[in-house]
Amino acid sequence: MLLKEYRICMPLTVDEYKIGQLYMISKHSHEQSDRGEGVEVVQNEPFHDPHHGNGQFTEKRVYLNSKLPSWARAVVPKIFYVTEKAWNYYPYTITEYTCSFLPKFSIHIETKYEDNKGSNNSIFDSEAKDQEREVCFIDIACDEIPERYYKESEDPKHFKSEKTGRGQLREGWRDSHQPIMCSYKLVTVKFEVWGLQTRVEQFVHKVVRDILLIGHRQAFAWVDEWYDMSMDDVREYEKNMHEQTNIKVCNQHSSTVDDIESQAKTST
Repeated sequence: MLLKEYRICMPLTVDEYKIGQLYMISKHSHEQSDRGEGVEVVQNEPFHDPHHGNGQFTEKRVYLNSKLPSWARAVVPKIFYVTEKAWNYYPYTITEYTCSFLPKFSIHIETKYEDNKGSNNSIFDSEAKDQEREVCFIDIACDEIPERYYKESEDPKHFKSEKTGRGQLREGWRDSHQPIMCSYKLVTVKFEVWGLQTRVEQFVHKVVRDILLIGHRQAFAWVDEWYDMSMDDVREYEKNMHEQTNIKVCNQHSSTVDDIESQAKTST
């Protein structure tokens, strides 16, 4: 098991990001879904938890075979997906990733959002007070992203919002910018297979870090697209994006999912 805490700041408020988060996830999933790979939305509906209250539950299948390193592609099926389950009780969320083909693999992410610059060192005391973990700050303006994902229009150093006047962030922006918020993410990766555990867990954390950096950059760079939306507006947008994304992804996989699941049962 490898546990890390990520802190990602944005020039937004927690209240604003409630809309921005939903918009970004839907648009990003749609953009990344092509040629039979990407995100299929299986379920998206209101959910009530006795402790956290009202929220939203989503279940997705993430098809990503071509994104795996060569050593991983050698041991998984050609059509390979990870199941994502998320419980959104904003400003607190839980996300879990599992794979029926790899029963000893899992990712667990707990997220909390606060209006500060990542300065709360006790935010996860109730979840992991005595657990040793590395704290990693991710800077949406200054950290490098993989070249294939770079777009100047989504670079916070160049982008400036017409509706909010925010943007063109420079080194050290977190120390003085207002407003500012932070996404705190407690990420646990498990791959309990002797000989591969360390390599796989480190690789997964690198992928998670890249996804967090890209997603939060996009959430801010797309702010003028979602800033005036209401919750009803963004839920309707989310519904439309899910339908379009499922069409892009599911046509290729509708007849193969049962085969994958039966293969997984056989292998275990």
